[in-house]
Amino acid sequence: PDGDILRALRRGGHARLSSGWACYHTELYEFDYGGERFGVIGCAVGASFAVLLAEELFVSGCELLISITSAGQILAQGPTPYFVVIDRALRDEGTSYHYLPPAEFADADQALVDAVMRELGDTGQTVHRGAAWTTDAPFRETAAAIEEARARGILAVEMEAAALYAFARARQKPVLCLAHVTNQMAVDGGDFEKGEADGAYASLAVIAAVSRVWRERQSGQQ
Repeated sequence: PDGDILRALRRGGHARLSSGWACYHTELYEFDYGGERFGVIGCAVGASFAVLLAEELFVSGCELLISITSAGQILAQGPTPYFVVIDRALRDEGTSYHYLPPAEFADADQALVDAVMRELGDTGQTVHRGAAWTTDAPFRETAAAIEEARARGILAVEMEAAALYAFARARQKPVLCLAHVTNQMAVDGGDFEKGEADGAYASLAVIAAVSRVWRERQSGQQ
């Protein structure tokens, strides 16, 4: 959602504007990486916007949706930056309730998460697995709310995963959300270090691994 991957690909001349994307308020770029063709939409921030795009992507032929979003650290898993494969997301937003009945969390496809975690160890990236807190109100991430999230065992806060997982369950579509934990809730001015190229290359390595796992699982099911 931050647009870092797209900016890095465009700087390197690796992204091509898709001519077949019908969404009038975004641009879809295509690129090849690790033997696969991907599409990327930058700056898809927020639950309702992310799900709007998910609906349109799958109608347009998308096979697997991977969301990587910058996230704030709740329960520390080490020095930032690192990735969290989100296996469930606290539904502190509105969109998920239009897809699933009320519940505290929206869950990922746990079999996909299991398979991805086995593969990501070979990427050279630091990757953890755990819960995220999805909120519509980043300026209401108060000290009390953060402490409550810690008490629930939540690793990171972001703005899309719960809604995307609710969409995935309701529509029976493959979706995996990852939090790129890059800050400790902005407690100081230099608290948003993402790594080289704002984390774009690290994210690409993770995306390629996730895609490879999903493709292998699809082949095994045929």
